[in-house]
Amino acid sequence: MKMTQPDAGPRSIPALIARNAATHRDRPAYREKDLGIWQSWTWSQSLDEIRALALGLLDLGLNRGDHVAIIGRNRPAHYWSMVAAQMCGAVPVPLYQDAVASEMAYVLGHSGARFVVCGDQEQVDKVIEAEESQHTVDRIIYTDKRGMRKYDHSRMTALADVQAQGRAARARLEAELDARIAELDYDSTCVMLYTSGTTGKPKGVVLSNGNVIETARNSSAFDRLKASEDILAYLPMAWVGDFIFSVGQASWCGFCVNCPEGSHTMMTDLREIGPTYFFAPPRVFEGQLTSVMIRMEDAGRVKKWLFDRSMALARRVGPALLDGRSVGPLDRLGYAAARLFVIGPLKNTLGFSRIRVGYTAGEAIGPEIFDFYRSLGINLKQLYGQTEATVFITQQPDGQVRSDTVGVPSPGVEVRISDSGEVLYRSPGTFVEYYRNAESTASTKDAEGWVATGDAGFFEEATGHLRIIDRAKDVGKMADGSLFAPKYVENKLKFYPNILEAVVVGNGRDYCTALINIDLTAVGNWAERNNIAYASYQELAGHPQVYATIRQHVEEVNASVAQDPMLSGCQIARFLVLHKELDADDGEMTRTRKIKRGVISERYADLIDALYDGRDSVRTETEVTYEDGRKGKLRATVRIEDARVHPAARDAAMQAAAQKVAAE
Repeated sequence: MKMTQPDAGPRSIPALIARNAATHRDRPAYREKDLGIWQSWTWSQSLDEIRALALGLLDLGLNRGDHVAIIGRNRPAHYWSMVAAQMCGAVPVPLYQDAVASEMAYVLGHSGARFVVCGDQEQVDKVIEAEESQHTVDRIIYTDKRGMRKYDHSRMTALADVQAQGRAARARLEAELDARIAELDYDSTCVMLYTSGTTGKPKGVVLSNGNVIETARNSSAFDRLKASEDILAYLPMAWVGDFIFSVGQASWCGFCVNCPEGSHTMMTDLREIGPTYFFAPPRVFEGQLTSVMIRMEDAGRVKKWLFDRSMALARRVGPALLDGRSVGPLDRLGYAAARLFVIGPLKNTLGFSRIRVGYTAGEAIGPEIFDFYRSLGINLKQLYGQTEATVFITQQPDGQVRSDTVGVPSPGVEVRISDSGEVLYRSPGTFVEYYRNAESTASTKDAEGWVATGDAGFFEEATGHLRIIDRAKDVGKMADGSLFAPKYVENKLKFYPNILEAVVVGNGRDYCTALINIDLTAVGNWAERNNIAYASYQELAGHPQVYATIRQHVEEVNASVAQDPMLSGCQIARFLVLHKELDADDGEMTRTRKIKRGVISERYADLIDALYDGRDSVRTETEVTYEDGRKGKLRATVRIEDARVHPAARDAAMQAAAQKVAAE
């Protein structure tokens, strides 16, 4: 289905870049921290770099319709590579840089990528290994020259050399490049992004220029984004969220994309940049909160008391002040003092002092975590989206932000709930197709353009806001018929700094159980403060005091879940602490850290059986993948403990009423 294109205005991402070079000529477009120093490129300089790279790719033989894989960390050169490929009429295909060679082999083979842009030697090595099973790659281009001197360069070239080659060929190839750019319109493919593959092999989602530009236009207007915004580009380039923020909206608005030096410097670079527009999945906010809580445990008594008092006040009045609601003069004065002595310095430490708009998505965020950041005066909101929607399906308007909804339909998006309770949408961002997978395309998107999200949800009648319950395939019923929605409980558990991951089991069973991963940083810090020696994650995870702490957290969550009449049956009756961390390399999670429940159920079937047959421990053996790709076996005896289950709020009220009547 062709998309209606505006009569005037840029028709592609390369056209937007050219517009920005003319209208925002000397404004910064990209920054990158290299060897501790921030390097900047203006929009006009960026356009020159991109065109030189595109000319070099033409000189190397890049054809219309070819696929160009990009593998590496967030760097201006890698964003330029995506736009340069588009200029040539080719299709950029970003891959996850932490993917192992076998995962890369699938995407390279499925997309048929002829050219690959690699960030460094490590990525080149993985591509060479992947080529043992896939033979599509004709040319490897690498950004970082370190370690590459002794490689066979018959089909390898440094990216800087490709640009130099392009500049030398400008007179010969510039007309051809301009002709290819002029061919691009709303229906031209802009990018192909692969899904996370939670239920099977990843699918290549084809997004057009129209999908990206219209979504960027509408979402930018929703939050009044301007050319003066600063963002930090640190999320995987293969993820649709990074693409829409760092390419789509950045190109539409003309704001600056800042690239950190590496993952190890991300928090420092975040503080130095102080972004005004920020996006992070829940795991980033969870990690930052864990870091704060660990540091406060080490703080002196006076500082800890001041922090606790300030945060108690902030939780009570911070969100109201943020939304412009009325607050008493004493509370307002107290919050101002807390902001001066605690909240302001904390926001600065986190790098959030300048944030005007913040978003989280990708997974449901725990309400306690969400409310913590809102209480600091950070305008953190939730959006609901998918790769197939070019991210945006719903957003939360300012002043209508809540932890239990994901907002109203984004501009230009229609949303409805099917008879089965599944969320459906159609929008200008609706994907073109799944590459080489017509069957999945037809089963996901109907003839009228409605897309099945796979998520169960409903609209609140009073507010019109959408509430997502869980993945439709994960929502079920307990043996007594009560609702089973594991993600709701898992997010509450992950609020605690000691808990990194949790997998709740219980569909069709008499009660719920949980497999829990401790956070090694948080629990290790606790062990150090209490002079508890341990030699490994496995040893610490099995420590009796760790189990006692986790049981306390589980029982607190049970008390909270019991207050929800609809989900009170999801309380955890038994739990265990896993002897290893769930790992994407072991296939237990996606590269975006989403749990693969089917894999978990299969790999840990013996542990799950023990949770339900009354045993208090179980001997298990698990295959693990080491960093160098070798496989090994991890053996452990895992303890199982019971947790107190609370009466549901409805049942407790009825019981109290009955006792009162009996007493009278």
